[in-house]
Amino acid sequence: MKAGMIVAPQPEAVDAGADILRRGGNAIDAAIACAFVETVVDPMMCGIAGFGSFQAYMPGAGIHEAIDFHGRVPAAARPDMWLDLIEGETRDGFGFLLEGHVNDIGHQSVTTPGSLKAYHEAHSRFGTLPWGDVVAPAIAHARDGFAVTPGIYHYWISEDPSGRISIADRLRHTAEARRLFCDEGGGIRRMGTILRNPDYAASLERIAAAGPDVFYRGAIGRAIADDMAANGGLLSIADLEAYETVPGQPLRGSYRGFDIATNRPPGGGVMLLEMLHILENFDLAAMGHNSPDYIRTVAEAMKIATSDKDAHVGDPAFVDVPLDRLLSKDYARERAGGIERGEVWHVERMGGPEPEHTTHLSVIDREGNAVSMTHSLGMMSGVIPPGLGFMLNGCMGVFDPRPGRAGSIAPGKARFSSICPSILFKDGRPWLVIGAPGGTQIAMGVLQAILNAVDFGMPVTEAVIAPRFSATSDAIDVSNRISRHTGRALEAMGYAVIRSHLSYAFASVQAILIEDGVPSGASDITYGGGMALAV
Repeated sequence: MKAGMIVAPQPEAVDAGADILRRGGNAIDAAIACAFVETVVDPMMCGIAGFGSFQAYMPGAGIHEAIDFHGRVPAAARPDMWLDLIEGETRDGFGFLLEGHVNDIGHQSVTTPGSLKAYHEAHSRFGTLPWGDVVAPAIAHARDGFAVTPGIYHYWISEDPSGRISIADRLRHTAEARRLFCDEGGGIRRMGTILRNPDYAASLERIAAAGPDVFYRGAIGRAIADDMAANGGLLSIADLEAYETVPGQPLRGSYRGFDIATNRPPGGGVMLLEMLHILENFDLAAMGHNSPDYIRTVAEAMKIATSDKDAHVGDPAFVDVPLDRLLSKDYARERAGGIERGEVWHVERMGGPEPEHTTHLSVIDREGNAVSMTHSLGMMSGVIPPGLGFMLNGCMGVFDPRPGRAGSIAPGKARFSSICPSILFKDGRPWLVIGAPGGTQIAMGVLQAILNAVDFGMPVTEAVIAPRFSATSDAIDVSNRISRHTGRALEAMGYAVIRSHLSYAFASVQAILIEDGVPSGASDITYGGGMALAV
């Protein structure tokens, strides 16, 4: 490699990762430093009490491994505990609306978090610099403060069309959250405000010194458990002590001669591969980029993968996920035949899109080591335990409150997520390191960026920012940069077309493309502030 590169939605985090590369750290060191800073400067998108998926490729060491760290249902939960509270399901099928929003905000919405344990495991197994060195930049940002950017501020005050609790209400939910995120009048801190978080700096200092045990078995964990017990939460210290990540091999597929490595269920990699396998049967380039026929074809593949996810994909420890069938090229050809014949797939729903509380980073270093990691707080619980400075995840909102289904509640079960940190290989070498935040739209955004690069030969920046669409229900959602002429043509085909008011929508792709040892990167501007930095 002629240079290293790091890409993420937060410039402060990219800078921290780049500094680690300059100091001689490898891609894993840089990724974990970047992730920690993301938890400080974008605290609603991710956190040490969240979940995610990590993939590392290290050719010199013969390593290509993944770490899954999804949030798990606390032991006190019951499959039917919310059955009588169901009010509906979000249109995209990525969450349920319950009476009182008990699954969406507050102490009962919290699953057992995995992020901090995964950061440490990735670093201890694959990193080179001392643990304290990769945590140090985040400590400095928490102690010294960071400016609330326009993208973060507008996200914080945005309304949620899906019927979920607004971000602003989450920021005001507990006294600790109000103290951190609100001004003296109770309003959300304005853009440009310097937000300092000394409590989080202190928590990170303890973690830098003692590792994750202080969180999962020590003083931080006990503080979390005490706050849960005092407020009717499900999470206990026993849940924290029992948490384990799931290391293993990436899930693999192929598309037009490219080998693809992505994450396993309960992550969204299976959806990404299934869609690519279906679309491999079409000459997409001949259709024309974002033409009506192209959008119809890709949208039907999205709907098929969404239906299969709803029916079959969950935690493999609890659900028999038929990966061989879902990833079979024969199955893909069968489904492609239906699309070619004009069949319209139906996505079953009980009843708007899931909020995009996630972030991503992609890294490659000069030795060719590559990392793709997506991590998140889910819907965010609004809960900051006293004195700790960080918010807990709100991942219970995605579990199905109806027993007997792939996504149903069960103690110890991991939630499904659309996250799909991926690496595409060309002639055995990394060609595209890619992933995205964006709720249930993640796989759809990553899919389109891959199609843009592979089928249409777009440079990485164009591939990432080209107008996108999505179909996770019977309707086709389009960004405001999809032409109205195209929208009318889709409506003439019988589709309901729902136009977003946003010009940049449906995930926020972060990608690095490598040609002849030279990386080029792109950070989607959906959230208004990311960057790619070569080192």
